[in-house]
Amino acid sequence: MNKNDLIDSIASGSGLSKADSGRALEAFIGAVTSSLRGGGNVKITGFGNFSVSHRAATTGRNPRTGEPIQIPASKNAKFKSGKGLKDAVNW
Repeated sequence: MNKNDLIDSIASGSGLSKADSGRALEAFIGAVTSSLRGGGNVKITGFGNFSVSHRAATTGRNPRTGEPIQIPASKNAKFKSGKGLKDAVNW
């Protein structure tokens, strides 16, 4: 399912127009993004949790030359599914 398919599914399930569904999806994505950017978490009971994971800086190797390279620290978005979603997928 891609973004357009998701918008179509939201529109058919909620009775909203496709344009309104698209704006609702964009608002949801924006709210999650701004919360994670600010260091917060987003918890949707029964669905899952969005959070930020921190990766420490490490030393790696260039596979072509074998030369050591420094991999900088970074933050990544993480999603952990909730019980309701797990149960729905593992029917």
